[in-house]
Amino acid sequence: MGLKMTAKLLNTNQIMRQVSYALALGVGAQVYFFGSSVLIQIFLACITGLITEALFLRLRGSEIKPAIIDGSVILTAILLAISIPSIAPWWIIVLGVSFAVIFGKQIFGGLGNNPFNPAMLGYAFLLISYPVQMTLWPAEYLSLGQAADVIFGLSNIDGLTGATSLDHLKTQLTMGISIQELELNSISQLWINIGFLLGGIYLLLRRIIFWQIPVSLLLGVVVMSTALFLIDSNQFASSLFHLVNGATMLAAFFIATDPVTASTTNSGRIIYGFLIGILIVIIRVFGGYPDAVAFAVLLLNITVPLIDFYTQPKVFGK
Repeated sequence: MGLKMTAKLLNTNQIMRQVSYALALGVGAQVYFFGSSVLIQIFLACITGLITEALFLRLRGSEIKPAIIDGSVILTAILLAISIPSIAPWWIIVLGVSFAVIFGKQIFGGLGNNPFNPAMLGYAFLLISYPVQMTLWPAEYLSLGQAADVIFGLSNIDGLTGATSLDHLKTQLTMGISIQELELNSISQLWINIGFLLGGIYLLLRRIIFWQIPVSLLLGVVVMSTALFLIDSNQFASSLFHLVNGATMLAAFFIATDPVTASTTNSGRIIYGFLIGILIVIIRVFGGYPDAVAFAVLLLNITVPLIDFYTQPKVFGK
C-alpha cells in the first residue's frame, strides 16, 4: 500500500510493518471495548497465515522465506482477524485465513498477482458460509480466560452476544427502535472508527497510501447516505451514522487502499473509492448483510482493469 516515491525508500516488509503499526489505535479500541478475545483471534490468524503460506509455497516448490518475511500474510491475517466477531469459534478464523491465503493470494501466483483483496475474500467466504457465527458480536468486555473459553468452546456464549448498530439498522422498524436512538448507541463503534481514522492519517502523512481512495470512499458514503436520509430521515440513517459504524474507516484507509487490487491511476482511484463508498451504503441499507465492506471492495476489484483502461493518462505529445 504505497506511493511510487515511497516504494523507492521502503521495501515491502517496511511498508507492511508501517500499515500494521497504523492499525494499533483501532485494534486497541477493540480490545478496550471487547476484551482479549480480539488478541486471541489475531494470534490464531497470524499463526494460520504463516503455516498456510509456507505449506502452499512448499507444494509449489517456491522459496518460502522471502514470502514469509515480507509481512503481507501477517497483514492479511490481522485485517481478517479484526473484521470478524472477536468471539467467533477458533475454526472460523483458521478457515477464513486459510481461504484468504490460498484462494485470495497464492493460487494466483503470490503477492502482486492477486485480483481480489485476500482479507475481504476470506471475510466474504466466512459470511456466506457461516452467517450465524459471523454475527455473534460480544455484548460485554471479556477477560483473557473468558475469551479463551468462548473461542475454544469451553463455555456457552449465550448472554455474551449482542446485535451491532448495523444489525439494528436492518430490523429497527420491526423492533420499534428509531434511527435517532440507533445513532446514540454507537459509542464503541465511534471510538474504534476514530482509531482507524487516526491510523489512516498517519499512513497519509508517511505517504504509504494515496489520499484519493480514502477521501473519495468517505465522500461516496456521505453522498449516498445523505441522499437516502433526505428522502426519508425516519427510515434511513444519517451520513454520520454510516461513517462511525461498521468497518467504514478500516475500509477507507486499510482495505480499499491495497495497491495490488486497487486502481492505479489518479482519476481511477477517485472513481474506485467513490463507487465503493456508494456500494457500502446501498448494501447496508438494501442488502441482506449488516455490513458491506467486503462485498463492495470485491465488486470494485473486478472493475479495476476497466477503470484503469479508461483513466490512463495521455502520453506526452499525443
